[in-house]
Amino acid sequence: MLRSEQKEMICQLWNTEYPQNLAITSTAFDAFLESSASQTHFLILENERDLVGWAYTFDREGDRWFSIIISHQHQGKGLGHVLLNLIKEKENRLNGWVIDHPNDRKQNGQPYLSPLTFYINNGFTALPHARLENEKISAVKIEWKK
Repeated sequence: MLRSEQKEMICQLWNTEYPQNLAITSTAFDAFLESSASQTHFLILENERDLVGWAYTFDREGDRWFSIIISHQHQGKGLGHVLLNLIKEKENRLNGWVIDHPNDRKQNGQPYLSPLTFYINNGFTALPHARLENEKISAVKIEWKK
């Protein structure tokens, strides 16, 4: 179970790294967490207090899902790969949604770069006919199987 200060750090990381149209409040983040079961959280802290990475696995609608966020200052250092490997050790199958286009912007105005290639390089398969399309997100489903 996450402590309130950890939730706040995750929300801040989320709002910094994800597209601005996916910004989340603490209340919405709590609702997001409450909508899933069998949660496991992985935190990467720098200096034992600064959150630079978060991963989350959970059950929803009969499948095992995951989410990962790495701070842009720490991307390209292998942290996402380490988190994925930790998760894969505990799971047989994972599903996720990945933005697969260059149309979104972060809150700071910078373009949001799709991590789809990262996931494919780490053994995931994109399922182009399974898409999440709504006013906030356009994403392709990805899947990994042991």
